[in-house]
Amino acid sequence: MSAELADRETAGAATGPADAGERAAAGGWTGAVRGYLRFFASELRLVFRRRRNQLLLLVVVAFPILIGVGLKIASPHPDGGEGNGPQAFFNQLAGNGVFLTLIALQALLILVLPLVVAVVAGDSIAGEAGYGTLRYLLTRPAGRTRLLSVKYLAIVTYGLAATLIIGVVALLVGVILFPVGPVTLLSGTTISLAAGLVRVLLVALYIAAAMAAVGAIGLAISTLTEHAIGAIAAIMVLIVTSEVVDQVPQFAVVAPYLPTHWWDSFDSLLRTPVDTSGLWHGLLSFAVYTVLFCSFAWARFTTSDVTS
Repeated sequence: MSAELADRETAGAATGPADAGERAAAGGWTGAVRGYLRFFASELRLVFRRRRNQLLLLVVVAFPILIGVGLKIASPHPDGGEGNGPQAFFNQLAGNGVFLTLIALQALLILVLPLVVAVVAGDSIAGEAGYGTLRYLLTRPAGRTRLLSVKYLAIVTYGLAATLIIGVVALLVGVILFPVGPVTLLSGTTISLAAGLVRVLLVALYIAAAMAAVGAIGLAISTLTEHAIGAIAAIMVLIVTSEVVDQVPQFAVVAPYLPTHWWDSFDSLLRTPVDTSGLWHGLLSFAVYTVLFCSFAWARFTTSDVTS
């Protein structure tokens, strides 16, 4: 914790009175942006240097390797790209290792990736309160709104990094263990390897957008408590409950409004023509959840008394 506190001192100093002269000399906006970016860079260093978060990234590295080795041993046999969900990806894997990326992303999207984001999001404000550093941060001229926005951007960046790590590792493992070439989409159309990789990248970015919404939910919950473990548990209970309710036919009327309902809509990117309606519904859902919960977090954080 001493190293983190030292980094906090540096970040606080970067946004403190010493920067005021720089901002004035630079014309106001330029200096303010530079101060914000220094604050954001400091927060990123703290998030990515924290041992627990590094271990989580190692976990997401290990999963695609285990999935790839397991599927190689199981020796799936391609029988066409028709179908939905994981089975369609399994059918394609033996013929093209690129599909291991999609299998890994979809498998980890169920629980592991939301948990990774929940840990960072739940710790964002509640962890600072628990460590006793939140009050210190608010004594600096950074402001509560700036602090909250930096926290959220760090959560989004971490979630994006975890998603891309899964994709890159799974792709490398797929290249090593399976043949790689032109990609046959789930609709049966064959496209070039480069075009296929672009679609895989779009899938990863879509999933990262879903995790950004999870991060907003986690940030809001984190402002309600001083116990990071409780915040993390509450986030995961909410996500798991949403996933379970989404599978119950009797709740079909509310399913489209659940935070997890549109997570699997990325498979339309793997068909020709692309069904953009599902993608736009998903992105709109993620945006609405992000705005609502970030607004709640802002209202809660900027009006509450900080005692830790």
